[in-house]
Amino acid sequence: MTMKPGLSGFLWMAAGTAVLLAVILFVLHFREQRDPAAQLAFKAARIELVERMRLSVALASEAEKSAVMAITDQDSRIYADQARTAAAAVVQGCRELEQLLEPDGAKNEKDLLIQFSNAFTEFQRIDKDLLDLAVKNTNLKAYSLAFGPAAAAINEMDAALARVVALRASSPSADDLNIVQQADGARIAALRLLTLLPPHIAEESDQKMDEMEAVMTHEGQAVHQNLVDLSALPTLSGNPDLAAATVSFARFAELKKQILKLSSENTNVRSLTISLNQKRKVMLVCQDALAALEQAIQEEPIAGLSNRTPIRPR
Repeated sequence: MTMKPGLSGFLWMAAGTAVLLAVILFVLHFREQRDPAAQLAFKAARIELVERMRLSVALASEAEKSAVMAITDQDSRIYADQARTAAAAVVQGCRELEQLLEPDGAKNEKDLLIQFSNAFTEFQRIDKDLLDLAVKNTNLKAYSLAFGPAAAAINEMDAALARVVALRASSPSADDLNIVQQADGARIAALRLLTLLPPHIAEESDQKMDEMEAVMTHEGQAVHQNLVDLSALPTLSGNPDLAAATVSFARFAELKKQILKLSSENTNVRSLTISLNQKRKVMLVCQDALAALEQAIQEEPIAGLSNRTPIRPR
């Protein structure tokens, strides 16, 4: 189950940023004085900014995962927008922090910020592709069609052909054996065809999807041929159940085309794969770089202070 990043979290970030900027402006005013208290406040402000950037990275990642897992287009778009908003907050924080690092400060701080900036650029590139895929929900739409109207069409065809077979029991003829064999052949092939749709929708490999489609084509041809053969039998001329079965299968064939098109786009499967692999890895790199940067700022020496405690003369 995914957590839903709420509006309150983003409002909290915005309020915190405003307070942080006020603190930064205050400490910058005293920066040149090199007063230990002012320098300590300046250090605390930068650490606070880094921590908020870390939070924004986490919120962006969480919102992205919610966009991937959402079951409606509207929810996916809402979470995708939240992910982009959180990412924008990270970019803004990065710009501010770049101005606040000491010009003559430790080189490793600047290197760590550059490392983070490069990683976050990759983070955003992945997010763009991932979120564009997530909001399309083609696999979910394919499942909805497969288990809804497509399954209903096959069930209607199966029921109609069952009535055709049952009618022969009450009205025997020389065509009975052919009718039973062809009707059952059409019913079995149609059910096989229906059961192939969910694995196709879930499949990630294009090659395996192509293999499944080849089997579907074979089964579809079997259904079609059996229906044609049944229609050619004089005893079934004008039979309403056979006509209904033919119409139901034609409707299923059109739905199958839509399902396979949506399934081949594979946006949910692809976005989930990206989220669990590339995105997760680059997010950890971002967080590690920010953690190291925060530690580096924390360890900056301040004259007259030791472990944030003023050194008192003996």
